[in-house]
Amino acid sequence: MRIASTQYQATMNSALQQANARLAAITEKMASGKALTLPSDDPLTSVRLSRLTREEAALKQYQDNIGAVRTRLTQNEGYLDGMSSDMLQARDLLVGALDGSNSSSNLEAIASPLAALRDSLLFSANTKDQEGRYVFSGTATATPTITYDATAAVGSRYTFTGNTESQNVVVGSGLTQAANTSVPEIATLLNQLDSAVQVMQVSGASTSNASTRATMASALDGIDVASDSVSSRIAKLGGAQNILSTLDANHSNVSLSNQQALIDLGQLDYGNAAIQLNAYTTALQATQKAYAKVSGLSLFDVI
Repeated sequence: MRIASTQYQATMNSALQQANARLAAITEKMASGKALTLPSDDPLTSVRLSRLTREEAALKQYQDNIGAVRTRLTQNEGYLDGMSSDMLQARDLLVGALDGSNSSSNLEAIASPLAALRDSLLFSANTKDQEGRYVFSGTATATPTITYDATAAVGSRYTFTGNTESQNVVVGSGLTQAANTSVPEIATLLNQLDSAVQVMQVSGASTSNASTRATMASALDGIDVASDSVSSRIAKLGGAQNILSTLDANHSNVSLSNQQALIDLGQLDYGNAAIQLNAYTTALQATQKAYAKVSGLSLFDVI
C-alpha cells in the first residue's frame, strides 16, 4: 500500500503535536504540584475537589463569624457586669437608707451617690461600639437604648427606645447565634431610682413616711428584679460562648479533614509523574528519530 508524502507528514506532525502536548501537560503539573490542571483530566475528581473547596470556604466564613460574635458577646458580658456592679452598689445604699435611724440629712447625703449610680446605669445602657452603634438597642442600632426626657414627670423620664430583636449571625449550616442582647428592664429601674432619689432629697424626708418608704422600697425591689435579669443574661452569654467554642473546634476538625482530602485528591504524585515524563520524552524522541529517518528515505535507495 502506498502512502502519499503529504499524508505521511500530516500523520507524523499530528503524532508529534500530541506527544508534545502530553509532555507539556505533565511538565505543567509538575511545576504546579497539582494532579489536575483541567476538569477534563478527571471529571469525577474535579467535582469532588470543587465541593470540598466550597465547603472549606463556608467553614472559613463560619469560623470568622464565630470569632466576631464571640468578641461581641465578651464585650456585652463586660458591659452587663459593670451594670450589675452598679446595681449592687445602689442596693447597698438603699438598704442603708431604709434604716429608720437615718435623718433627713443622711438621706440627702445617700441620694447623691445613688443619683450618680443611676446616671452610670444610663450611660452603660447607651453604650456604643467602635462604629457608633448602640450595643443594647436590639436591631435599632442607630437609636439610643434608653431616652431621657427631662420635661416628663419623675418616674417616667426614662424610656426604652430600642427593641428586643436579635441580630442573628450564621455560625454553621442551619445554625445562627444572636450577637446582641437588650436591657429593657433598665429603663424601669432608672425610673424607680429617679423617684427614690427625689423623695430622699426632699427637705425633712424620713423613712417613717409611708409614701417615702414605699418609693424607696419599690426602687430596692426594682434593683433585685433588674439584677436577676442582668445576671441571667450574663449567664446566657457565657453559655453561648462555650457553645461557640465547641462549634469552632468542630469546624476546625472538619476543615482539617477537608484539607487532607484536598491534598490526597489534588496533589500530584511526583514519582508517577516522573515516570510519565520519562516515558513521554522517550516516545517523543523515538518519534522524532523515526520521522527523520523515514523522511530521508527515497525509492532510489532500493533500486
